[in-house]
Amino acid sequence: MAGFGRYAAWVELRTYRNTRIAGVGHLAACVTPLLAAGIVVERATARRAVPRVLVTALATWAVVGARSLAGEGRAMAAALAAEDLGAARARLPHLCGRDPEHLSAGELGRATVESLAENASDAVVCSLLWGAAFGLPGLLGHRAVNTLDAMVGHRSARYARFGTASARCDDVLGLVPARVTGALACLLAPLVGGSSGRAWRVMWRDHAAHPSPNGGWPESAWAGSLGVRLGGVNDYAGRVEERPTLGDGGLPTAHDVRRAARLVPLVSWASAVVAVGICALRGAAWGIPSFKLRGG
Repeated sequence: MAGFGRYAAWVELRTYRNTRIAGVGHLAACVTPLLAAGIVVERATARRAVPRVLVTALATWAVVGARSLAGEGRAMAAALAAEDLGAARARLPHLCGRDPEHLSAGELGRATVESLAENASDAVVCSLLWGAAFGLPGLLGHRAVNTLDAMVGHRSARYARFGTASARCDDVLGLVPARVTGALACLLAPLVGGSSGRAWRVMWRDHAAHPSPNGGWPESAWAGSLGVRLGGVNDYAGRVEERPTLGDGGLPTAHDVRRAARLVPLVSWASAVVAVGICALRGAAWGIPSFKLRGG
């Protein structure tokens, strides 16, 4: 989606005004071409199984970044295990926008686990489920909205109004997938040395404490699965947020970060199974051929 990011930045140069209306126009101008392309390709390959499978596979590979996300987590775990805070701080911007300059090893671990959990939901599960529900347009449309949220949806002097439409649209699209992500993480907790029961308890208890309507579900599920504490003070280039605590225990260690990274592909594969199930149900609902009985 790097090409889409460049296109969105080009559009922003022409649509930016410090108003919410301008933000709506920016969202529409960026997302509509991708939705239209998805619809055209879907219709063009409707009766051609092989091209449709290839196009869908290529789009899914381009959109879903589970492997690279888990790789960033493993790289951070390695840096923390080696007690190389310089390398760990240099890696953090690959995952989130926090200022890493003065973060301790525990805070770097916390930032990594929170980012892995939230991005597993936003960048993997959400795209897969929307793709399963609405095909190529759903897959591409969600990823476009999620990319715009990352670019202009954060609260800052420049985007406080302009980014509202992108941020709210991303929130709406993530409502169900975020909860699915949390549930899958809880179910799979034993595979990373955690407890499903503890993960469920922490998620139900703490998810509402998160300021995002969606972020609390995956983050509290990861916290419960790993038995660690998330939340606290976050510095985004001078903009400071203080978030409530999610989970119990101490800050994540290098070992915990490694386990958090292992949970990402597990949840991703499980969500792919859910997506296949949705596709099967969609096909059963809309693709059942009609047969005429012939007498005699």
